[in-house]
Amino acid sequence: MNDIPSTEDILLHFRDQAVFCTTLGSPFMGALCDRMADDIEAGGAAAKLVAGWPGNPRRDALSLRIAGYLHHSVLTGAATALAAAYPGWAAEWSIDTIWPLASDWLTATDREAREFIKSPPQTNEVRRSIALLPGFLHLAAQFPGPMHVLELGASAGLNQNWDRFGYRTGSWSRAGGSPVEIDTVWNGPVPEHLDARIEVASRAACDQNPIDVSDPGMALRRKSYAWPDQPARRNRLDRAIALANATGVQVEKADAADWLEARLAVRPETGLTVVYHSVFLQYPPAEVRRALIASLESEGAKATPARPLAWLSFEPAAFFQGPDQVGINPNDFITFLKVWPGGGEHRLLRSNGHVTKVTAA
Repeated sequence: MNDIPSTEDILLHFRDQAVFCTTLGSPFMGALCDRMADDIEAGGAAAKLVAGWPGNPRRDALSLRIAGYLHHSVLTGAATALAAAYPGWAAEWSIDTIWPLASDWLTATDREAREFIKSPPQTNEVRRSIALLPGFLHLAAQFPGPMHVLELGASAGLNQNWDRFGYRTGSWSRAGGSPVEIDTVWNGPVPEHLDARIEVASRAACDQNPIDVSDPGMALRRKSYAWPDQPARRNRLDRAIALANATGVQVEKADAADWLEARLAVRPETGLTVVYHSVFLQYPPAEVRRALIASLESEGAKATPARPLAWLSFEPAAFFQGPDQVGINPNDFITFLKVWPGGGEHRLLRSNGHVTKVTAA
């Protein structure tokens, strides 16, 4: 049974999320999360919506669920008065103008809001692919030939096209075969093997609640989790969705542990298999994480030079921080790579959840 969080726990999550959003370049989302926290303290519409929440508000990203509902209402055109004041629609936005409209909308559509926030945010942040790319390049250079990729917690599957994206930073770039270009502030070492030939022979993905972006309604829901005052991020998302539809990306609805075990049991007899994921591990229960790692370790023990296996991830540092590591902020994310047989473990870089700035691990 889940413990009902206290109002103090919920407020702490909303206040912390406000700081995270502002730090990640969204003053609007920072202001919105702060204003929702004020409303919870005052017993307003947001307080009624979160009362009795049955889980951990931080792990469940409760604040982002509500923000996603408001943005979705704007994108669908349902909340016309709110839309007129929102970033991207209003020439200038003010949280003092927006919040009363948002509060009224939450009150008027309480039933719809409750239904919407049952599902977690599916950000599927496309920029995270640049945090995974150094690992893929390392693997392509170490194991030339066909690569079979399996993505866990893939959401809409947009990052299945990581090899088709272009990448650009102030110190290096890699051309892609699509209009999707990923950029970031890169303060770490230039990735090795930038000219490595990548040959993805097969790709598959799973998620407990996949988003099918070929469905316009589901694509719109995915867009609702992109922060309204970040137009470059929204444009990148639009291009990634168009590419996913053009390439026929599919995500299977499945439990990650069961799916991975089944997929690894029938992996190809030749070529490298790469299991990868980004900002996924904090969502499944601990027993699922243990099962995933057990499957990887078990299959890794059977790997051969002709049939190698790799695990590549971009996840919170706490999952991979060894006892000898210092200077890692709790909010840091690490790109981690493990290779079988005998390839060892590698911590390649660190960043934040949206990969707005990259440094050495």
